[in-house]
Amino acid sequence: MLIVAGHLIVDPDGRQAYLDDCVTIVEQARSAEGCLDFSITADLVDRSRINVYERWTTQEAVNAFRGSGPGEDQSAAIRSAQVSEYDISDERSLT
Repeated sequence: MLIVAGHLIVDPDGRQAYLDDCVTIVEQARSAEGCLDFSITADLVDRSRINVYERWTTQEAVNAFRGSGPGEDQSAAIRSAQVSEYDISDERSLT
């Protein structure tokens, strides 16, 4: 399993527009083969921060979905980013 997690920093006044542009991406990801979970959400404390969380069955599934990455408009809106991939070998349910 693979987890992609981190955050993006955007202009606070443009955050909602950025998130609105991500709705289709989230819908496509959630229906993609190998996607277990996918969310791009507004941070509750920092108005410029967008949290990213993805869970995939394999690296190949991530690569097939990701393709060329964010479009030019999205890339231009990102001031900084800290997002990492984690290979997970075991899972324990907390529920």
